[in-house]
Amino acid sequence: MNAPSCAGRTLAFASLVLLVSRVSFAQSARPEVEPEPTVISDQRIEALLAPILEKHKVPGLVAGIVKDDALIAAGAVGDRKAGTGPALRVNDKLHLGSCTKAMTATCIAGLVEKSKLNWQSTIGTVFSRLAADLHADFVDVTLEQLLTHRAGLPANGPWGQLGNGSVVEQRETLLKKILSQAPVDRPGTKFLYSNVGYVVAGHMAEEVTGQSWEDLMTAGLFTPLKMTSAGFGVPGTKGETDQPWGHQLTFGKVVSIQNDNVPALGPAGTVHCSLPDWARFIAVHLRGARGEGGLLKPETLRFLQTPPEGADYACGWIVVERPWAKGKALTHSGSNTYWFATVWIAPERDFALLVVANQGGPAGQQACDAAILALIENYESLTLPVAP
Repeated sequence: MNAPSCAGRTLAFASLVLLVSRVSFAQSARPEVEPEPTVISDQRIEALLAPILEKHKVPGLVAGIVKDDALIAAGAVGDRKAGTGPALRVNDKLHLGSCTKAMTATCIAGLVEKSKLNWQSTIGTVFSRLAADLHADFVDVTLEQLLTHRAGLPANGPWGQLGNGSVVEQRETLLKKILSQAPVDRPGTKFLYSNVGYVVAGHMAEEVTGQSWEDLMTAGLFTPLKMTSAGFGVPGTKGETDQPWGHQLTFGKVVSIQNDNVPALGPAGTVHCSLPDWARFIAVHLRGARGEGGLLKPETLRFLQTPPEGADYACGWIVVERPWAKGKALTHSGSNTYWFATVWIAPERDFALLVVANQGGPAGQQACDAAILALIENYESLTLPVAP
């Protein structure tokens, strides 16, 4: 079925329940106080995940299925922190790594619809005040090229050398440091996966609005989609197990770590949220792939999901053909090296699959790939009503 193959690609790029009542993704106005939706872990999904957890020796796995604009099933196995508990839960906050990129592109698309930016907005135009700091080859790089990794930028930047200013000031420091140098390759000619490119795109949004990327994401995505668990950086309280920890294999031992990318990298990969809340966002793109609107216009979502001619990477999505999907599938994976997250959307079959492991590296990737494959192979039985 070869579903996990693109998940493996995006790892290289990125260093990619039965409900008590179905969780609705309606985008109505949010009331002043809204109870957190409760999702019950489905024992059928737990049974699929348990042997995968054991085989790949990851601390925990969470998986879910989105269909008809709702999270229809989800399950969790394992621990929040390796060997210590408490148990990982389907409502826990999970780090999404580079799966943040689709969120950043979607947030920016909202600014395009409001005419704050357009897909052909250039670095030179948006940052005209920084003309003296820009290499000539970057002046005409467009927002679209940044979001499709065709801007000629390196994968990563000097994240530890951005100073002590605000996170917005640090992003501008990064921009000056990187965009004053010659590109890795001529912009517009080659796919080069770049976290830096997404940070620059996020800073373009900051420049035209006067708001931080974090505030833009909260107002443009999290609030209208009722993603009440969403935030940035490490989930939970430092030193506590009120949320899952990330994990890393160090000298053959799984080590529990509460760490993340630097905040300045945010637009490329610092979002965390619960699986049900991630599903709310994924439902937007499942609808979009069916030609429907909602948070954004249908034509805007179509743009976000359409790669440049001859390429397979759109704005935060790899677009491929898969027999099991009966045609086009959208996918991405993300990892901050302590977590691994994978999503697949199958528009022709009207469902999406989400999996997160609270361990990075090969073990996290392989566990997520195996879980995706198990969900595909057992999809029909998992979506049947539970027998009374």
